[in-house]
Amino acid sequence: MLGLETKLMKAWEGKSARDIADAPVTAIQGISEGDAEKLFQAFGIKTVRDLGTNKFFRWAQSIATLAD
Repeated sequence: MLGLETKLMKAWEGKSARDIADAPVTAIQGISEGDAEKLFQAFGIKTVRDLGTNKFFRWAQSIATLAD
């Protein structure tokens, strides 16, 4: 699925995009339980969808794109 396998923990490989979006952020390789707790405390982020739609992250991504 679009090369996502290298970006996900093994347990989430082969799952649908909808399932992954609703998965905890720890489904993404490199995000630990401790990281997930900090994301929740700071931004209320629980799921991959929350992470991908967070307004602050989207704003930063837009700024970075404009800068490039």
